[in-house]
Amino acid sequence: MPHALHRTTVVADAHNDLLIAVAARPPHRWAEFFRRRWLPQLRDGGVRLQVLPVFIGDRFRPDGALRETLRMIECAHVIAEGNADAVRLCLDGADIDAALAEGRIALVLALESAPGVDANVELFSTLHRLGVRIASIAHWGRTPLADGSGEDATGSRLTEAGVAALAEMERLGIIFDVSHLGAAGVAHVLEIATRPVMATHSSARALRDHHRNLTDEQIRGIAATGGTVCVNFLPEFLAAHPAEATLDVLVDHVLHITDIAGADRVGLGPDFIQEVNDDITPPCCEDSYEYDWALPGLEGPRGLPLVTEALHGRGVPEDTLRAILGGNLLDLFRKELGRPT
Repeated sequence: MPHALHRTTVVADAHNDLLIAVAARPPHRWAEFFRRRWLPQLRDGGVRLQVLPVFIGDRFRPDGALRETLRMIECAHVIAEGNADAVRLCLDGADIDAALAEGRIALVLALESAPGVDANVELFSTLHRLGVRIASIAHWGRTPLADGSGEDATGSRLTEAGVAALAEMERLGIIFDVSHLGAAGVAHVLEIATRPVMATHSSARALRDHHRNLTDEQIRGIAATGGTVCVNFLPEFLAAHPAEATLDVLVDHVLHITDIAGADRVGLGPDFIQEVNDDITPPCCEDSYEYDWALPGLEGPRGLPLVTEALHGRGVPEDTLRAILGGNLLDLFRKELGRPT
């Protein structure tokens, strides 16, 4: 039964960094590489709705950040145009519904920390024209808009430009993403947001005390806006010792957030990075950063049916399971994506 349920559900992934891997190839290979390397994985995992974050590595910051942002956005458009039979880059809920009806995977563009924007908030309008529909304004450290969760000791709220960025995103219909934002910044956003906000890839701090995770108070606050909390699969955010991070522990995080936020406010944001790293690490070089990038079997989208099976095994009702797998994110996008105030 779990297998059949997974295959007949709109499975949505709120955070997969595959654009990093595709954009690392020469532009003339982008469409073909996606089709050969990533499309089979998305299909095997049952993914019908995929958020594509635009993440800019440190080597491009600050001077090359906007150029690389535009390059990765172009990469997403080339992927969509070169695989039009299989995917569609979507700007609103109607586009997503059309893609699903046609049997295509709906792709949604997101910005992760927006380093190419910095304090030039007017650029969100430009990026919206190019298809961006979700954005966060900080990563691990400090930006001209806000502090990331790695700077929690500063207790910093959004800067003046950060407040303006939130207002501009709300005006345009770009959903604000609080994942990676510092605790004081999350509190500030929840004070002043007038539209639903989301966390694209964050787990429960009550189960793993890590600054990247959300407290119960933050989870309730996001749910109160009408937004969605999408659970991160990375071992470091699931357990204090990565060896203790298991599929069962991941399910604990999903169920805890469901208990706190409500069954209609939870989704999946796996943050698949193991296979992205495999795609961009030369065979000659070992990754010297000692880190468990993935739970066994969940190195990439192909493993998503394991999550369905595990949730079903814990007694999650079918309606709730379908909502967590993608129904809640789909509802949020239908209501908010690309819709101006």
